[in-house]
Amino acid sequence: MAYVRERLLALPAIIPEIKMMQLGRDVSRTEMSYDMMLVTRFDSLDALHTYKVHPAHVEVASYVAKVKVARVVLDAETDTNGELI
Repeated sequence: MAYVRERLLALPAIIPEIKMMQLGRDVSRTEMSYDMMLVTRFDSLDALHTYKVHPAHVEVASYVAKVKVARVVLDAETDTNGELI
């Protein structure tokens, strides 16, 4: 997990479309929990797409795909105040 965290946190310096990135680790360790949470913010859906296909992101995502047990993704839009729509 430390390797993935390090690689993900390096992405904002490489991919300018990332406006904000936060990572969190699970502290509850319940059977419903996931190990890590990634929250990112982009100015547009086009910027999100650019991030998804960027070689640096694809490299990290490919590694995660090999070592993960499960993964959940939610791409949501926010209003101008950053509130979920």
